[in-house]
Amino acid sequence: MQIYLPIAEIPVNVLTILAMGLTVGFLSGMFGIGGGFLMTPLLIFLGIPPAIAVGTQSTSVVASSVTGALAHFARRSIDFKMGGVLLAGGTAGSLSGIYLFKLLSAIGQVDLMISIIYVVFLTIIGGLMMVESVQAMRVARNGGAGGRARGRGHHSWIHGLPFKMRFRRSKLYISVIPPILVGYFVGTLSAIMGVGGGFIMIPAMIYLLRMPTSVVIGTSFFQIVFVTALTGVMHAYENQAVDIVLGFILVIGGAVGAQFGVRVGEKLQGEQVRALLAALLLIIGVRLGIDLISRPDDLYSIVVMSSGT
Repeated sequence: MQIYLPIAEIPVNVLTILAMGLTVGFLSGMFGIGGGFLMTPLLIFLGIPPAIAVGTQSTSVVASSVTGALAHFARRSIDFKMGGVLLAGGTAGSLSGIYLFKLLSAIGQVDLMISIIYVVFLTIIGGLMMVESVQAMRVARNGGAGGRARGRGHHSWIHGLPFKMRFRRSKLYISVIPPILVGYFVGTLSAIMGVGGGFIMIPAMIYLLRMPTSVVIGTSFFQIVFVTALTGVMHAYENQAVDIVLGFILVIGGAVGAQFGVRVGEKLQGEQVRALLAALLLIIGVRLGIDLISRPDDLYSIVVMSSGT
């Protein structure tokens, strides 16, 4: 069943897009991420221009994140105070990212930059997460020996920063500077890569901010909802890079899939969830890297110039 995408200017199979939305929504609910790190490359593989894939995916991430956030809200697993601090940084980062995206589009390098950023971040973060999760599973198998030693003194440099705030839900008393910087960085990447930023946000909350795993995923969803909503609106207004038809199909699949993903994720241990997420990041990163360096089918392209140029 074919449908024509007016902004992307290509025909696609509706069932294929819907299945992609369901799958990514499921993974989004399971891992507490926006799903853009997977959907954006899949759309690019399908032939959607990278700029359109980024802009459209930003809007579809909102739907899956809202359903995931509501599910965690019902379970009281969201730290709203921490989420608000992350959101403040994410809003500023999103606006900066939109400006950078527009600049790269103007010089014709946005597609290449999107691919390079994906390869670098997915492989590095995926590799680090895989190493840590494997070590955590080994510690758990040995009865937890050594786990407590790692936790002591981990916040030493953070505790020395000013503007401290108490986050009762996360049982933390730390400076707001690290969460704001994390939010800013994730917001910038959200605008450039079309992702919710959960694949960076979640490791940062676990390993840098040392938040309890029980509130990490829900808080990530809360922040993703508002940052990606802002990013999607700005992409539509500034870059005209949002295909409403494509986004609507992705939203339907993502919203349904996220509900099932949340239920499955609750049955897995934290180390197992991180290991699965790390494996996905590595697979997608390697696949994009291969496409980036492989020889294209068409070495040359023909551009029809207007008579006035």
